[in-house]
Amino acid sequence: MKNKIALFIALPILLLIVSCCRKTSVIGTAPQGFQGDVWCFNMQNPILKGLDVNLLSKISIRLPLGQGGIKLEHLQLTVANSTDLKDIEKIEIYASGSNPNMAAATLTASVSDIKNNMVIPCNNLLNAGENFLWLSCKLSPTADVRNKLNIQCEKVQIAQIGAIAPKEANSIAPKYIGHALRLKNQDNIHTTRIPGIATTNNGTLIAVYDNRYEHDRDLPANVDVGMSRSTDGGLTWQPMKVIMDMGVGATDGIGDPSVLVDKQTGTIWVAALWSHGNRGWNGSGAGMTPDETGQFILVKSEDDGVTWSQPMNITPSVKNPSWRLFFQGPGMGISMRDGSLVFPAQYRDSTGMPFSTLIYSKNHGQTWQTGTGAKSNTTEAQVVELNDGSIMLNMRDNRGGSRSVATTKDFGKTWAEHPTSRTALTEPICMASILRVASTKNGDAKDILAFSNPNDAKERKNITIKLSLDEGNTWLDKNQLLIDERVCYGYSCMTMIDKNTIGLLYEGSRDLYFVRVPLKDVLKD
Repeated sequence: MKNKIALFIALPILLLIVSCCRKTSVIGTAPQGFQGDVWCFNMQNPILKGLDVNLLSKISIRLPLGQGGIKLEHLQLTVANSTDLKDIEKIEIYASGSNPNMAAATLTASVSDIKNNMVIPCNNLLNAGENFLWLSCKLSPTADVRNKLNIQCEKVQIAQIGAIAPKEANSIAPKYIGHALRLKNQDNIHTTRIPGIATTNNGTLIAVYDNRYEHDRDLPANVDVGMSRSTDGGLTWQPMKVIMDMGVGATDGIGDPSVLVDKQTGTIWVAALWSHGNRGWNGSGAGMTPDETGQFILVKSEDDGVTWSQPMNITPSVKNPSWRLFFQGPGMGISMRDGSLVFPAQYRDSTGMPFSTLIYSKNHGQTWQTGTGAKSNTTEAQVVELNDGSIMLNMRDNRGGSRSVATTKDFGKTWAEHPTSRTALTEPICMASILRVASTKNGDAKDILAFSNPNDAKERKNITIKLSLDEGNTWLDKNQLLIDERVCYGYSCMTMIDKNTIGLLYEGSRDLYFVRVPLKDVLKD
């Protein structure tokens, strides 16, 4: 009992500290004599077409000891004028009692008559102590992903107490509308993972990913490479198509795709790892044949992603026979100003130590060559061309805590550690994305690089886009945007939809989400 009383005393103090630290200026009001507390925690995540539940906020109602059994009568909401009401199919309220987890919540109210000012009846009982409500919405199938939603809880009406304006624990920001591009169990596929995305010369978006049919685990497994295509900048997407399938079942899975568009020819390339039998990360060994080691496979499309070639195995020309494994870095590759094509890559040497590297082609994919390892104990990497013509390799580092970064002027024959390596970009050991947004070499007004990843040193959460205006030398806080705060699988990939819009494809938990992010929302300089 003493511990419970201490918790009730400490909780409002802790919440007040959180509120002050986040520099919120919104103060709630309560009827005179009310000894409890009401807080609103605004969720930072997109609202996604295809999901039934999209959390807007969590509301905490704390009643003093001895005041249990009081009815929550209704919530008063405001839908901002900037929100298109036709985008919303319904708004719902879930309750989880004293349990602070949404997983324990049950539906308590649902309204489909959406107005700018709404009262949603609740009629559920509140217990003494803390009670949790969850505000959610479902989007209309015709919702426009170029729009944003701004829905706020203005007051909580409690019987015998009256109307209470919640205190805001964090700032309120309009939420992006996006697509749940792939959902768990969709098309009889257990999990979709490993996003890659690129924009073709025609402006078509090509998204690639793992179709993990039976579970969410890596190769070896029953996995094919799936592809989704959008011809309108991500407003709508065509049905999924399998573009790489090496066989049936767990004995011939292929995955971890990376996509590249040749800007000179228009050809789209996709690279993936084929595991014939147990030839994934742990089961692959030295040698060159599919029975010995994982295989580096390519497919291509020369008609803007409508049809795709048969698989091409380039392992004999790019792998060192002593390496235990050699394959691409998942995500995307680049087409350089001089026409060279570059995929990020990774290998395990004869001792099993992993290294990030790259492969490149100077003849539009007819032949490929391999670089040397940039740094030991690094794996999944992404590449970007700098203004001086050098290539920056941004690497997942198994040491944890932050990214490693290196540059090369000779396609990976030699490497130089970048000054930001292991200091500038926080990460919990995960895949990430780096992207050329603009370049003065191409006639743009600014030099801009974009980076996305889970922005946390230990946990895969807080999917964030960051911008650098000095070729990756600094990543200022003011040019960063939190997209999704939730814990997730964490992989992400970006592409430029047009000069003013970033397309972000990232993992939820067994799902893939797509969001259009206006550059002006991130660029504060």
